[in-house]
Amino acid sequence: MIRLTLAFFLLGALAVAVEPIKLGEVSPKTGKEAALGQQARRGVQLALEEINARGGVLGRPLVVVSEDNRSRPGESATSAKKLLSRDKVVALIAGGTSSHCLEMAPLAQGARVPMVASTATATEVTEKRDYVFRTCFIDPFQGAVLARFAHTTLKARRVALLTSVSSTYSVGLSKVFRERFKALDGELVADQKYSEGDKDFRAQLTAIKALKPDAIAATGSYVEAALICKQARELGLTVPLFGGDSWEAPEFLAIGGKAVEGAFLASHYSSSSNAPEVAAFVKKYAARFGGEIPDSMAPLAYDATLILAAAIARAGTTDGPKLRDALAATKNFPGVTGRTTIDAQRNASKSAVILTVKDGRFAYVETIEP
Repeated sequence: MIRLTLAFFLLGALAVAVEPIKLGEVSPKTGKEAALGQQARRGVQLALEEINARGGVLGRPLVVVSEDNRSRPGESATSAKKLLSRDKVVALIAGGTSSHCLEMAPLAQGARVPMVASTATATEVTEKRDYVFRTCFIDPFQGAVLARFAHTTLKARRVALLTSVSSTYSVGLSKVFRERFKALDGELVADQKYSEGDKDFRAQLTAIKALKPDAIAATGSYVEAALICKQARELGLTVPLFGGDSWEAPEFLAIGGKAVEGAFLASHYSSSSNAPEVAAFVKKYAARFGGEIPDSMAPLAYDATLILAAAIARAGTTDGPKLRDALAATKNFPGVTGRTTIDAQRNASKSAVILTVKDGRFAYVETIEP
């Protein structure tokens, strides 16, 4: 009886020792923004497999409870509440748009559970919330990058701007682009508006065509951006078109077809980079996911997961305040999307790349440093 009791005790102790560390992940895996979330989920999955193959963190495996916000307003908040209250996750990884992440951020803050946004570039996401971090660049930097690219590389002096007024991301990006381009003595000849889900942009583009801009910037998501490119070309607008990192999705290429050839966008990395860490990631990702070439959403989520795991290891615990402090202390973390340092505002300082569409694929143009 003593031996049997001891055996049960040892088995119980072993079960406690290998209890997994539970993370929550929310992104749009279905709906109009599914391309963003599907790649992000695969990036998280690849990182978890590698971490667990090395023995996990603190001697425990990592597991992720993944939720789909279905690209719908309100769904990210619902998912975050479930993960925090029912699943008792120790940290959240948030993919998708800034609007989705803004639903989750106050919930993570209130629960004192760290949240890492992998793709949300709006400044509001981390403002006044010391439990909320990001591992991508922010809109003020991206907007400045696009303004500099338009002025210096495209030699554009007169630009027309199209903003999705229903998107936090688009409004914020346009605001910075507007300010920075004007500071470079550029002129905005048109400042047109639309909403997410719109299909017809001919009225805005016809007005723009009459003003003869040197280039057109559209700061919304990839579906509307692809339609804008198609309709611009149909109306005879031949000037360069460019936008932000939300253009980088296979659907942008599929919807836009030949109309998006030669379009430009800011991004977080290039899959064609010769950097060893990028080449290794692309190879691993393609081998794991049927030959698919990852866009920025996958390596950003991959890096976010590794940064979070490293912070748990440094903290020596999953306790919220201690994990928060470890995340805030992240310096020069080597990742696929560059070295990440978390600044005092819990944002990531890192470079951006400019991509163009060439022969139906995203191709590298140049790198722009902070």
